[in-house]
Amino acid sequence: MINIIIVDDHAIVREGLKQIVAEVSDINISGEASSYPELISLLKNTQCSLVVMDINIPEKSGIEITKEITMQYPHIPVLILSMYSEEQYGVRAIKAGASGYLQKVSAPTDLITAIRKIYNGGKYISPLLADKLAEFMNTSKNNLPHEILSDREYTVMLKIAAGLSAEEIANELNISTNTVYSYRNRIFEKIHLKSNVELTQYVLRNKLLY
Repeated sequence: MINIIIVDDHAIVREGLKQIVAEVSDINISGEASSYPELISLLKNTQCSLVVMDINIPEKSGIEITKEITMQYPHIPVLILSMYSEEQYGVRAIKAGASGYLQKVSAPTDLITAIRKIYNGGKYISPLLADKLAEFMNTSKNNLPHEILSDREYTVMLKIAAGLSAEEIANELNISTNTVYSYRNRIFEKIHLKSNVELTQYVLRNKLLY
């Protein structure tokens, strides 16, 4: 039996995932969490074969949490679910230790396959993400300025480039507006940019936003 923990801060998404899993007999939901603290508690007290986690968790990003799970529970693989394309977060998720990356729109058809493949020791990576990983292995790709950004800085950068205001970003990430500005200033410093316009041009030039 494959015992999974589902992590998403939206109850309706968790219910949808549970309905998909309910259609098969070899996968059991041993727990569900809506936040980082709930997940940590479940990992300590619940039998778990695999974590299926949204990339957007209020307290920490799914990528940051994946790094922690990989270090503290190396026997528990992580499948990242995301509304974002592979181009935006796929490589970062795999670099963080995730065993797979699946867009939420593909969950109804691909979730069960992804869980089984990862449980059996494989990786669930789409052909597009495989191409992106191959590109990343090129040394010149590793030297791009945005690669030195932290996961949260990278997220803020993409949201700025998408046209979100500091207030909207703060609400989505559950942080203060001042913290958003601090992240923005650090991004400017690390990538040597001076304005949101330059940041947006950088993101589009490097095909980080689709």
